[in-house]
Amino acid sequence: MTMEDLELTLLSLPSVAWFIAFCYVPMFGIVFAFKNYKVKAGKGFLYSLFVHSKWVGFKNFEFLFRSPDLGNIFRNTLGYNVAFLLIGVTLPVALAIMISHLYSVRLAKACQTTVFLPHFLSWVVVSYFVFAFLSTDKGLINSMIQAFGGKRVLWYQNKDPWPYLLVFVNTWKTFGYSMVVYLATITGIDESLYESAVIDGATKWQQTWGITIPLLRPIISIMFIMNIGSIFSTEFGLFFHVTRDSNSLIDVTQTLDVFVYKALMQNNNYNYSSAVSLMQSVLGCILLLIANRVVKRIDPESGLF
Repeated sequence: MTMEDLELTLLSLPSVAWFIAFCYVPMFGIVFAFKNYKVKAGKGFLYSLFVHSKWVGFKNFEFLFRSPDLGNIFRNTLGYNVAFLLIGVTLPVALAIMISHLYSVRLAKACQTTVFLPHFLSWVVVSYFVFAFLSTDKGLINSMIQAFGGKRVLWYQNKDPWPYLLVFVNTWKTFGYSMVVYLATITGIDESLYESAVIDGATKWQQTWGITIPLLRPIISIMFIMNIGSIFSTEFGLFFHVTRDSNSLIDVTQTLDVFVYKALMQNNNYNYSSAVSLMQSVLGCILLLIANRVVKRIDPESGLF
């Protein structure tokens, strides 16, 4: 091992330790999905889990499929994620291309910072931003409506606009990260390609379609595949905190993660939540493999692995 390899290995150790602690060690919890976990007084956690608790096979998975809201849960989970996926592939790419064409470096940096900043906000903070706009009494939007002679809107009791609001809020918070990834890729494109295109008389539009987008295709494919892998998972904070857990909105906010959380809080049953989490992970992994295979068939150089 050379000194350079040793330095790179040492630099990677914190990341490796983080993945082991927060990604691999928690996989131990898969056992809960197949156990009827009961605490044995006077005994330790491992004894209670492996000795005292009984194996129940796939019984813990039944509670989800017995739910009368199963169709609505999967409709919301898949429907929102498909919308997030389509917007997450197109909008960040378009914005990254537009920012790359700005002549002012300061303006480009300001745009990047403005778009990327919401990525660092927690969903709790975002929920208060949304509440400041949609509050029934003192919300900015209702204040404007009343100023023009209209009647206040009960936003948290009216479910009709919320699918659009949730898509908008999620896009505002998350698309900045993808935009920065695409913008970094565009920055790394060889400038001589554009210079040759200008000499040939290509317009900016033709340069975008002939150079930028084809060279962005591999990273677009990777981002698409990774998002496909989480299509059965949703941002819990978006559907729980932003909507302030309003019972009037349950038809449009009941996703797998929200359903599991409420079931866990009501029944205090870790087995159910572990079973659904395992199902989400397995289905996500299968879809990721399928998506990667499809992308590799279309473009052998654009797959994730």
